[in-house]
Amino acid sequence: MKNEENDIAVRVDNVSKSFGEHNVLRNLSLTLRKGENLVVLGKSGTGKSVLIKCIVRLLEPDEGRIEVLGQEITALKTKDLNEVRKQVGFLFQSGALYDSMTVRENLAFHLRHIRKDIKRSDEEAKIVEALENVGLPEAIDKMPSELSGGMRKRVSLARTIIVDPEIMLYDEPTTGLDPITSDEISKLINEIQKKYKTSSIVITHDIECARTVADRFVMLKDGEVYKEGSLKDFEQDDDPFVRSFFHQQVTN
Repeated sequence: MKNEENDIAVRVDNVSKSFGEHNVLRNLSLTLRKGENLVVLGKSGTGKSVLIKCIVRLLEPDEGRIEVLGQEITALKTKDLNEVRKQVGFLFQSGALYDSMTVRENLAFHLRHIRKDIKRSDEEAKIVEALENVGLPEAIDKMPSELSGGMRKRVSLARTIIVDPEIMLYDEPTTGLDPITSDEISKLINEIQKKYKTSSIVITHDIECARTVADRFVMLKDGEVYKEGSLKDFEQDDDPFVRSFFHQQVTN
C-alpha cells in the first residue's frame, strides 16, 4: 500500500465545485500517477478546466480534498501552498506571455520569480536550454507579437518547464492551432514527459492530441467521472456518449 501511495502525484477525492446554482464538479475523484500523461476528456462545461484550477487552488473546491505530491493542498496556508505550486507547471490556453517583454525577458521573469537565488550566468543557461528543448533557440530576442500561434505556445511551454516542475497541467494545449502545429505540440508534450519525468494532466477537445499523449484517459460528464481507461478501452466502447464524442472530434 505504501508503494502505491508513493506512486501518486495528484489525488482528487470527492471534490465538488458550484458557481451559484450551477454544479460544475460533483463528488469527482481521480488520481494522477507519477510519470504518466493523464488526458481528461469531456464536452464544454463539464468542469475540466475548473478541475485543474482546483488542483492548484486557483479556485477553492466547495467539498472534498486534493493531495499534490503528498500534501493536502486544501489545508495549506499561503506560504506552504506557494511552495507546492512551484512544483507545478500550468500551460494556459492563451499562452499568457507578457507582450511588452522579449522571449528572453518572459522566461527570465518567471525563473527569477520561482528561483529567487539563481545566478545570472545560470539563468542564461537555463533560458537557452528551455528554448532548445522546445525547438526555438532562435526566438530568444523576439517579441511575442513576432511569433506565430504555435511559436507562442512553444515559448509558453519553455517558460513553464524552465523551473523543472514535477507536475504539468495543460489546458487545451492545441486550441487554435493548425493540424501540423497541433501534432508538433502533442509530440513535444511527450518529449517533455520523458526528459523531465513529469506527471501531466492534459485537458483537451483535440482527440488526435489525446491519442498522441495519453497513457490513460478519464472522461467527464456533468461534472463526474463517466469513464476511465486506456485508448483501446475507449475506442472499443459501444456506449453512445463515448462513441459520439470520439466520432465528433475526429470529423471536426
